[in-house]
Amino acid sequence: MAPKSDSTEVIVLNFVNEQNKPLNSQNVADSLQKFNLKKAAVQKALDSLAESGKISFKEYGKQKIYLARQDQFDIPNSEELNQMKEENAKLQEQLNEQKKAIAEVKQMEEKLIKLRQGVTLVSPEERQTVEKMYMDMINQWRKRKRMFKDTWDEITENSPKNLKEFKEELGIEYDEDVGVSLQSYVDLMPTGKKRARCN
Repeated sequence: MAPKSDSTEVIVLNFVNEQNKPLNSQNVADSLQKFNLKKAAVQKALDSLAESGKISFKEYGKQKIYLARQDQFDIPNSEELNQMKEENAKLQEQLNEQKKAIAEVKQMEEKLIKLRQGVTLVSPEERQTVEKMYMDMINQWRKRKRMFKDTWDEITENSPKNLKEFKEELGIEYDEDVGVSLQSYVDLMPTGKKRARCN
């Protein structure tokens, strides 16, 4: 059953105001099919609303274009507009962050699925590269530790000062003083690639 003419006008008026853009009767009729409105009823409602001044219209030849009256809307001033732009920029930033976080979560979920299926995520070449880099770092550490020890021994060999106090005075800390052991890092290296124990 089609709506009464007064309720048809209400539906059409609400739609035109919500859209707030130029529309012809076909646009409105197509969009309001869910209300079981025929094109003739929509056209009649549009004409009636235009005649009563509730909506505006312009004629282009035989075609009529209808639009919401702009004087019914609150138009923000430049300060309000700037504030809205700032809020929009903040919301856009938050949205981008959330999209990024969602993408990261999806990537992690994919990795997790692969791990659960027993898939190796690191290729042998990548593993070899990382192991080589790790070994190079360990060797650098070992070399610098030895260089420091040799230099320190030469400096302090004939020193009358208490070595512990002298070390503190210079602000020198051994690995062990800060709870770090080169050997513990050497032990992480793959078997067969380790060198002799470090002092």
